[in-house]
Amino acid sequence: MRVLTIVGPMLLLSVVSAGCSQYVKRDEFDSTVSGLRSTDAELSSQLADMQGHFTEMTQQLHGKFSEYDASITRMQGRLRVEMSANFEFGDATLSERDKPALDEFSAVIREHHPGVLVTVEGFTDPAGDPAYNKWLGMERAKAVKSYLIEPGGLNPDKVRAVSYGEDSERLIKPGAWGESGAANRRVALVIDYSP
Repeated sequence: MRVLTIVGPMLLLSVVSAGCSQYVKRDEFDSTVSGLRSTDAELSSQLADMQGHFTEMTQQLHGKFSEYDASITRMQGRLRVEMSANFEFGDATLSERDKPALDEFSAVIREHHPGVLVTVEGFTDPAGDPAYNKWLGMERAKAVKSYLIEPGGLNPDKVRAVSYGEDSERLIKPGAWGESGAANRRVALVIDYSP
């Protein structure tokens, strides 16, 4: 019984003090809520700036590419520019007819959006071996990447090349090759913007 009279109050005291540790002082709570509201407002402002930046970039690119066979698609945090840079069958040489569009693209990025990351995606038609097509798509992407860097003037650290080869989900004309598959032998430029 004596143990119960000693342990009882100690147990009660520990339960009460544990319960008190769950409470937050009003000024600490208000301060935390104020900090969260400030952070939320700052993030909302950054998001609005980024959306404005994307809208501006989209308008600039639409204006520059109106005379070229290019389409611009806005994705989450990215712009996809399907270029008219097409390649001959089995070749990765950039043609003279495609260079003016790439010059326009480089000028917009270099002058107005130098912080973006540009991914050059290379594609092929489905003729030939898949491994060869993956390699050929990369050679096409590297040819355009090199052109965007020199003479285009883009930062080499902000341009990368990838190949999708003959990926059936990315073909413009599935199954088409040779003369009818010219649209599949292309590059696409993807612009990633992070503030």
